[in-house]
Amino acid sequence: MWHKKDTAFLSKEQAAFLNRLQRRKNAIHGIQWVLLIGFFFLWEISARLGWIDPFIFSQPSRMLAAGMQMGKDGSLWAHIGTTLWETVAGFLLGTLLGTATAILLWWNRFISEVAEPYLVVLNSLPKTALAPIIIVWLGNNQTSIIAVALLTSVVVTVMGVLNGFLQVDTEKIKLIQIFGGTKWQVLKKVVFPANIPCILNALKINVGLSFVGVIVGEFLVAKSGLGFLIIFGSQVFKLDWVMLSVVILAVLAALMYQGIAWIEKKCLKWQQ
Repeated sequence: MWHKKDTAFLSKEQAAFLNRLQRRKNAIHGIQWVLLIGFFFLWEISARLGWIDPFIFSQPSRMLAAGMQMGKDGSLWAHIGTTLWETVAGFLLGTLLGTATAILLWWNRFISEVAEPYLVVLNSLPKTALAPIIIVWLGNNQTSIIAVALLTSVVVTVMGVLNGFLQVDTEKIKLIQIFGGTKWQVLKKVVFPANIPCILNALKINVGLSFVGVIVGEFLVAKSGLGFLIIFGSQVFKLDWVMLSVVILAVLAALMYQGIAWIEKKCLKWQQ
């Protein structure tokens, strides 16, 4: 990030280039906000003018009223807290276990080649299809929901991180080996640092996958959480609850994604 006071140390061409970049960034953010606000405005107007049925499609004002009512009695915060805890737990477990498994497969190529077809099959298999089986195994509890979120993200993490490990420049690895470096030193000094962007990219993907796993689990077994609120609201035709929950999920996912992006920026700055 640069500031206008920094332009004193730059040439006119460099300052003009940075100004163009800043204007472009501001324009992108401005258009994003206009599109978001315009979408909700059009939604509200369409419901008020009768273009859509507010009972079926809800509307922002009704969602806001429902959110304020549920916020006052504390039920909304309980649902948000439950879903957020389950998502963060599944997200962290999936990332850590997936990265550790990728390291193991990189370390032992024999195990990697044996496991490759199984990873491909597991990656292709719809993880939500296994959710009922996991619930039978682990029971009707929060552990099952976290396990579904873990299963949804872990295979993608393994394949993504392992692929990054295998594409590290072999010349750098050979250089360390020539000077007597061990495999652990190769991993620590070359492979892992080179794949920090790959791991952070896996984190970004896991945000969405973890939310998907948690919501599927909550559909099936939860007694609280935004997934429970969605399924219960649809059953009793409280579509305001359903749409409010969907919007909150979108906000939570965006906040988690921005958190990962902030961490990525700090890590890349530290590497430089």
